[in-house]
Amino acid sequence: MKKALVALTIASALILTGCSHVNVAATVGSKKITQAELQSSIDTILAERVGIDQAGMQLQTGEDLTRGQLRFHLISALFRQIADEAKIKVTKAEIDARRASIVNQVGGEEGLPKALASANIASINLDAYLELLILSDKVGQAAQAAGVPAGSVNDEIQKLVAAKARSSKIDINPRYGVWDYAVADIVAVDSASSAVSPAATP
Repeated sequence: MKKALVALTIASALILTGCSHVNVAATVGSKKITQAELQSSIDTILAERVGIDQAGMQLQTGEDLTRGQLRFHLISALFRQIADEAKIKVTKAEIDARRASIVNQVGGEEGLPKALASANIASINLDAYLELLILSDKVGQAAQAAGVPAGSVNDEIQKLVAAKARSSKIDINPRYGVWDYAVADIVAVDSASSAVSPAATP
């Protein structure tokens, strides 16, 4: 009887855990990334690849594409939290200017779809992606102003993101993997040994 009760308790816990992730792909603190947001990014990328010459492109597919898009949403959320605390803002004018620069680099608007496909970026996420780039630049500039050597800025930014992930707490829907605090990234469940080690826990 005791074994049966234990089994029932475990089963109930698993069911409740599953229910808590029904509509959520991941959470970063109180910020929720919904299944719909994630699926919209994936569907848009797949649709926008149609008719594009994919020769030479290293395109993400399957679970890699899913984790890649979820990673983008997670890192964006973390950077926004870092920027808010540092009172760093990005204006629409800055985003528009960065977009114009990229469009110019890829040979005009007609070259943008291929460039986005090659980079595994959904057009619906382009502004958010550009915001992330600008925030990263500004955080790097702030780090240098605080005395961080230029050659160490990227390492410092990675440390900030990892620290924010730990303090915010990240919860990933199990179907996509787990968040490995040791490397500050999503990893597949079958390769997440470090994610469950003492060093990887928040």
